[in-house]
Amino acid sequence: MEQLMFDRHRRLRSSENMRALVRENHLRPEDFIYPIFVVEGENIRSEVSSMPDVYHVSLDHLNKEIEELVELGVLSVMVFGVPAHKDEVGSQAYDEHGIVQKAISQIKENFPEMVVIADTCLCQYTDHGHCGVIEGGKILNDPTLDLLARTAVSQAKAGADIIAPSNMMDGFVAAIRHGLDEEGFEDVPIMSYAVKYSSAFYGPFRDAAHSTPQFGDRKTYQMDPANRTEAIREAQSDVDEDADFLIVKPALSYLDIVRDVRERFNVPVVAYNVSGEYSMVKAAAANGWVNERDIVLEKLISMKRAGADLIVTYHAKDASKWLREKN
Repeated sequence: MEQLMFDRHRRLRSSENMRALVRENHLRPEDFIYPIFVVEGENIRSEVSSMPDVYHVSLDHLNKEIEELVELGVLSVMVFGVPAHKDEVGSQAYDEHGIVQKAISQIKENFPEMVVIADTCLCQYTDHGHCGVIEGGKILNDPTLDLLARTAVSQAKAGADIIAPSNMMDGFVAAIRHGLDEEGFEDVPIMSYAVKYSSAFYGPFRDAAHSTPQFGDRKTYQMDPANRTEAIREAQSDVDEDADFLIVKPALSYLDIVRDVRERFNVPVVAYNVSGEYSMVKAAAANGWVNERDIVLEKLISMKRAGADLIVTYHAKDASKWLREKN
């Protein structure tokens, strides 16, 4: 028989160790950023109904949460607050004694090595659930910037290592950078939600953060899911305004955008594996339709393969345990 000429790709898949030897992308616990929802009150560790294994925690339970992450090798957390009081301008967001500020201070006092990222937005704190100042039913851009800068400064004063503004107002990075610099926090980096789509995948998060808009939607400030090149314009603006990290949110349905941002910008890229992506896997796994471990690790490696340096994910604890078992 005449010798056929073709490539033998399977040679490099012949065993587990061979596959590990040539593996191009890797997951590590230090790649993960774990979101935490901190609430007012005492002795609260209440599971979010739409997000199995994700909890609202009061400050007296917070240390235990962080201890578990440290043990698993997760090096960073993103802190979200659920205040007891809301008003039209979200004043608890920039209150120096607010729930997020207290949580940040507590974490840094007890776990100084933990990198604490402060979500900087108003939606959890406003009684209307929008990310900005409202006038005549319209979300005002420029007056909102002042409140965002105040919020960022209060979080930096509390000890936040990184400020992560998530509101998608035009100029939000510039306003926050100016506010931080004026107050002597020029060394505090900004992890911008540079590319944040108006997505149906956010539903469970709004349950967790109690941040569902009371009227309308967020389509005038979050991006249209149909748009791709607009993402580069958004990210470019934030880089020009001195953002240190760029977040793409959501992650799984927007891996093309993660790749676009990775190829264009020379700063760390963060994929946000959002609540809807998390809860769908949890629901399917609970019904025995998928292998949770395998599908989660495959999903997370797809984000690294697309170009993400870091991943914000509610799977961080489980994924870190599974990675430890593999090793």
